[in-house]
Amino acid sequence: MFAPHFLHLLALSTRALAGVHELWWNVTYVQNANPDGLFDRRVIGVNGSWPPPPISVDTTDALLLHVTNALDKPTTIHHHGMFFNSTSWMDGAASVSQCGIPPGQTFDYLVPINSSGQYGTYWAHAHASGQYVDGLRTPLILHPSNETYQYDEEFTVILGDWYHTEQAVLLKQFINIANPGGAEPVPDSGLIYFAQNSTYLPPISGRSPAPVTSAVGFNENSTLPFVPGRTYRLRVINTSAFSAFFFWIDGHDMKIIEADGTDIQEYPVDMLSLSVAQRYSVLVQARTDSSSNWMIHANMDTTMFDTVPSTLNPNITSSITYSPGEAITDLSPIANYSSIDDTALVPTVPIPQPPVSKTVELEVVFDTMNDGTNHAMFNGVVYNSPLVPAIMSTLTLGSNATVQGAYGPYSILLDHLEVVDIVIKNSDVGMHPFHLHGHQFQIVNQAEQYDSTDPSLNPPLVEGQANPMRRDTVMIPGGGSATLRIVADNPGAWLLHCHIEWHLEAGLAVQFIEAPLQAQERAVGQFPSLAFEQCAALGVADSGNAAGHPSATDLAGLPLGPYQQKLGWLPKGILAMAGCVFTAVIGMLTVVWYSMGVGDSEEEIEQEVRRELEAKEKRGGLFGLLKKSQ
Repeated sequence: MFAPHFLHLLALSTRALAGVHELWWNVTYVQNANPDGLFDRRVIGVNGSWPPPPISVDTTDALLLHVTNALDKPTTIHHHGMFFNSTSWMDGAASVSQCGIPPGQTFDYLVPINSSGQYGTYWAHAHASGQYVDGLRTPLILHPSNETYQYDEEFTVILGDWYHTEQAVLLKQFINIANPGGAEPVPDSGLIYFAQNSTYLPPISGRSPAPVTSAVGFNENSTLPFVPGRTYRLRVINTSAFSAFFFWIDGHDMKIIEADGTDIQEYPVDMLSLSVAQRYSVLVQARTDSSSNWMIHANMDTTMFDTVPSTLNPNITSSITYSPGEAITDLSPIANYSSIDDTALVPTVPIPQPPVSKTVELEVVFDTMNDGTNHAMFNGVVYNSPLVPAIMSTLTLGSNATVQGAYGPYSILLDHLEVVDIVIKNSDVGMHPFHLHGHQFQIVNQAEQYDSTDPSLNPPLVEGQANPMRRDTVMIPGGGSATLRIVADNPGAWLLHCHIEWHLEAGLAVQFIEAPLQAQERAVGQFPSLAFEQCAALGVADSGNAAGHPSATDLAGLPLGPYQQKLGWLPKGILAMAGCVFTAVIGMLTVVWYSMGVGDSEEEIEQEVRRELEAKEKRGGLFGLLKKSQ
């Protein structure tokens, strides 16, 4: 049923008459990286250097990424926003798409760009154990033969928060009974740096950055070279683990032309707001004079942080250089930040809203759980990774693959080609960026306050929209909601999760099992047998339901919880109170009994005590008396 790995790659790569863009990555630790100039730390890089090389591919090619894991733990690579039509085992989401690449082994990711119809601005990052927090992340740019808009030159702008402590240490501090309120780790700094196609831009000439990262310009050591009168495309990507960013350029206007791989009609803005994992392309017209250089601003949204440490500078700057040596004009500070309204963006290629056939409602809740830690939930369920990756359950359960419960309580089954509204209601006070793997969704409705009866705050869903905005990551503010419409046309297993890494680790995810019988049919001769072998190498189950059993219902051993504390009295509390009440009643009855003169008189009680004291000496003292009374 399943193909040897090399045959699988050969079959996929020859589907269309196209080239193959082939890359080799050796994922390694890199010591003493210091991109912010503040602290040397170990990071996760590629081929012995950091940051990992940017990826730039023509849409006439397929991308074949050979990833060798030189770490001491499993890793994966997720090409964020790629559809992977009917091949979700290439999606790179650990415990959903694959078990992970064992240390010392290689996995080949085939991204069928040439047959996907996708182009634009994306990124690639680790999707295992929070490794992208430690640096395993890079731009992924797909160039079509004919761009929608014309420009003279393009640059990629990479934004990201940065931690001086490794993710594993921070995670233990975050999910901990000492942090019952769930305060997320606050970044130590932010980064801005630039790429052009497959190359990072170097530091400003004459600067002396830290040696390990000295080939790349970061923050004030970086600059974009502009020529007066030219038109530039800037592809801006937020690769953070936590922080949203506000981005603008002093003295220059911007027009949005793309969001998350969807070209849109020109939309003028003074500022971009980017939640984690979102991307925008903007056209920037260079000035006609070169008498001054200009400041670029990337400010963290500090309203997301429980505290803002005095050591944190949340306002990151770089520059546009027209004339080296000239002064940099800085027009900051600004009075207010502004956010982008998704529904105001209009795709250049219209896709009408299809009639809906199913609605899935997901309510976001954060709470202190019954084990004292703070976790996140959809509909009261904390996501725990299944013991068997969901795609492997799909392919090995046979007819039982159509039973939703076989995949665990955090799973939702979708029938082939049904049109689904995913309504995400954010009951949390903070905003959250949600990303759906394997799809672009239409944003068909948004509410500022989802439980309001005021239609200005909670408008009704309008059917028959001619061309709603499409993207793969949406930001939902606290108290708000978004209705995301998809067509279930991509058989496989796909994760939906908050892209704040700390919230994913805390359980804010569900998995969609899409058209499982069709997924089985399409996997024949294509699913790589190496994926099973690598599960075995890691000691991970690779067949059966979420718990590894050949059953639709037996989930014994599946990790679940923790659970919300019950409101009111817990069972133990009820029993304890009942015991207290019973004891009190007995005591009161005893008082009444003696007050009525019933029972032994005081003289009789005194005589009994004397007899016990006399007997005590014969039995060996007080210890004997205690033994008798026990």
